[in-house]
Amino acid sequence: MDLPEFPPKVGVGDFGEALWNPEAATPPGLIGPDGLTAPKRFNVYRNNVIVSLCDALEQTFPALQNLLGEDYFKALARAFVVQHPPKSPVLIWYGSDFPDFIEAFPPLASYPYLADVARVEWAWVQAYHAADVAPLDPAALGSVDPNVLGSIRFEKHPAAALIMSSWPVWDLARANRFEPDEEIRVDLDRSQSVLIARPEFDVELLQLRPGGDVFLNALLSGATLGEAAALAEGQVAEFSLSDCLSDCLSIGVFTDLVTA
Repeated sequence: MDLPEFPPKVGVGDFGEALWNPEAATPPGLIGPDGLTAPKRFNVYRNNVIVSLCDALEQTFPALQNLLGEDYFKALARAFVVQHPPKSPVLIWYGSDFPDFIEAFPPLASYPYLADVARVEWAWVQAYHAADVAPLDPAALGSVDPNVLGSIRFEKHPAAALIMSSWPVWDLARANRFEPDEEIRVDLDRSQSVLIARPEFDVELLQLRPGGDVFLNALLSGATLGEAAALAEGQVAEFSLSDCLSDCLSIGVFTDLVTA
């Protein structure tokens, strides 16, 4: 008895390449109930995959969508998805490269603030899903010997992130996502840095005081309290160590301090 001929198996590489390339032909071996190649079925599947990823980006970056408009955002998201397929099956982690993609996207060169707005939104998502860790009790500083206070270092909370920007990302994020009903004047000549953290259940955003970004960035990079304070004081005349440190502690940026 003659055995029926089966189509060749579809290689993972062939399938993946065709899935992300809308110009690619249907991979050989993909057939419909009639035993023939099924390009329409594959195109529907391919489109559904891309649309679902675009929808995920829309959920992650609503402020960016408001700034660009729905149609432009969808086109931008689709261009990104085709070039940056997901590396994880968990959609909440999809989009980490989107801010860099926007920054390098030639048609948006006249809107350089968009990438930093996207970075604020991505940091919000990371903070929301970060591990639950109790923040450092501000009273812990009171138990430190004043003679070694300048040499202490802090351990970063997994939900904490700092976005240092040359643009008013705080006002742009508030106006287009977090406080859309408020009348917020956005001055594009103003630079703002934003601290994102989740001390308990809700993600919090805080605009840092003058020099606070320099100070916190140094601490998060491993500098001692004294080193970070000296760096900020040397760059920003208005820097206040007590105020900036209080801001960081109140929003739960750290989990512990190291005195050795």
